[in-house]
Amino acid sequence: MTYRDPRYDILFEPVKIGPHTAKNRFYQVPHCTGMGWQRPRMLASMRGMKAEGGWGVVCTEYCSVHPAVDDLPYPTQSLWDKGDIKANRLMTDKVHEHGALAGVELWLSGSRSPNFFTREIPLDVVSMPNWNNDPVQSRKMDRKDIREVRRWHRNAALRARDAGFDIAYVYATHQYLLDNFMNRELNTRTDEYGGSIENRVRLIREVIEDTKEAVGDTMAVAVRFSVDDPGGSDGNPVVGDKMAMFEILADLPDLWDINVDDYSLEMGVSRFVQEGSLENYVKHVKSKTSKPVVSVGRFTSPDTMASQVKRGIVDFIGAARPSISDPFLPSKIEQGRIDDIRECIGCNICYTGDSKHYPLRCTQNPTMGEEWRRGWHPEKIEPKGNSESVLVVGAGPAGLEAALALGQRGYHVILAEASRELGGRVSLESKLPGLSEWARVREYRVGQIEKMSNVEIYRESELVLQDILDLNADHVAIATGSKWRADAYGNYNNRALNLSRFNRQIFTADDIMGGASPAGRTIVFDDDCFYVGSLIAEKLTLGGHDVVYLSPASQVAAWSVNNGEQARVQRRLIELDIEIVLNHGLDDYDGRQATIGCVYSERQRSVPADNIVMVTARTPQDSLYYEVLEAMEQARQGAPQSVRRIGDCDGPGLIAAAVYSGHKFARELDNNIDPDASAKIDRIFFEEV
Repeated sequence: MTYRDPRYDILFEPVKIGPHTAKNRFYQVPHCTGMGWQRPRMLASMRGMKAEGGWGVVCTEYCSVHPAVDDLPYPTQSLWDKGDIKANRLMTDKVHEHGALAGVELWLSGSRSPNFFTREIPLDVVSMPNWNNDPVQSRKMDRKDIREVRRWHRNAALRARDAGFDIAYVYATHQYLLDNFMNRELNTRTDEYGGSIENRVRLIREVIEDTKEAVGDTMAVAVRFSVDDPGGSDGNPVVGDKMAMFEILADLPDLWDINVDDYSLEMGVSRFVQEGSLENYVKHVKSKTSKPVVSVGRFTSPDTMASQVKRGIVDFIGAARPSISDPFLPSKIEQGRIDDIRECIGCNICYTGDSKHYPLRCTQNPTMGEEWRRGWHPEKIEPKGNSESVLVVGAGPAGLEAALALGQRGYHVILAEASRELGGRVSLESKLPGLSEWARVREYRVGQIEKMSNVEIYRESELVLQDILDLNADHVAIATGSKWRADAYGNYNNRALNLSRFNRQIFTADDIMGGASPAGRTIVFDDDCFYVGSLIAEKLTLGGHDVVYLSPASQVAAWSVNNGEQARVQRRLIELDIEIVLNHGLDDYDGRQATIGCVYSERQRSVPADNIVMVTARTPQDSLYYEVLEAMEQARQGAPQSVRRIGDCDGPGLIAAAVYSGHKFARELDNNIDPDASAKIDRIFFEEV
């Protein structure tokens, strides 16, 4: 039995929020899920898992107050009618079941929402274009519109009360409606809602007062707010109008949820933003208000958490991503199980769920989003079935996760890795500039496996078919990963280029991560368009190479718009003086010149290049799988009952997908899974009529 370190006792003190008291200082701030009103059961089970894991407060994502606040296809929460009350009650009941408070982030969108679903005209401080470049423009709110918006918010707060929420948010940041009214540049009004600081803060003050009057002593009222003005480098806030407005409102709500103007800093990836990065923005807030303050910082270290509370920076440890990576983070700290925490790696794959409109997922936590539809629990797994032994070939992210989960189920597991170092692609990629925290994917799993007597690890053991047959395992999982292709095949080139005669000048991302160092001017051809290509270009440049970044996309690392880092990635390459060529792909190479083609026309041009690094598509390393499969079909001595490909060996993708694949294999082994209905389908929670 382990016990909590007394240094962390302060994190478990109860804190009063208006009429309610949070049982501890762990506060899951509002965060998107890719579920919204469309998937209420999945959403409720996911939030309920946070409460079970010890979070004292658990909040929704942004919650629309009215049909004129519609962000489809982005999956928001909503409180429009009685049906929404019923759906939200699913969440509050699950949160309350574990003694946590439930918060709802009531949301007024402004011009950022096109209202494509409801076809209502967006309302904002002035008539302005949609900030997501949709062909929609808002209407400047008149006094009647302002009264209506206040009424919408007030009524939504009452529905939130009826749904069982304990905390109602007034959302006044992230360039939504209330934030726009406060903005000196945007707010050009000449009435009582424009001009002076007092006038520009008037609407948010009225909405706070309306909400408090509506809910009385049944709910606390929180305000989400940024106290810095736009501009300033990371860690150097610009103090101006927003701080003056904060001082006007300082003691009006029951709690302040403080973030920053730059969203790519607030939820920045670990490549650019470290733990506790908002401290300089928050540290003066508590001295100006008597109300409790919460803020985020991708907190994973209990020492950092306790330090911020002890030094008076915050009252609550706010978290979104750490609560996703490990819903049981508070419980593990309380139980003295610090080494068991699944620390967030800051990759922001969770955020892509909102960007791409699919349910939340996590690189570190494969059960995230699967609590309801698959019945997966992050800390509990059913005992093994009738089989006894499983051989896992390959100790990359899929193999490590499979071995861990199989070991937890009670199987005898043999994990064989061809190299000395465990981790596969995680170990390679975590050595790229800024990705050191990604090694946590390996470190957590190896640390947990090493505690298990029923899991054996064999390093430097590159197995061939006969080795597998000799081990006589009941089941085999092939997790041998994939390799980057060297022939330019990918999205741009549907057919491989014949470049074999220049093989000494053609490299892949694997080569560079493995230590290869091309001599001379090098083109990095990024047809993958996520993080690897730009990092290879950065690594080579930092090593003194002359680099050209080439991509058929219109942005550097174009897919990274979905995890919120694209602008920072492109800025980094510009700051490094890397030549960037976009909207062009690689058509040919003669050993001296690369022929590149425009994606919009048939125009081609030549670019001098001594080498080319291909970051295009990957080839699954699955030959061993087919050998084992054939041995099974031939009923050879020692052939297993089953063989499965998992991770990149099955289908190259994200590290998160590889971890999920390994976990799914382990969960489903020896279980009778319907291949056509392995997960429940959450449908809209219709009100009974």
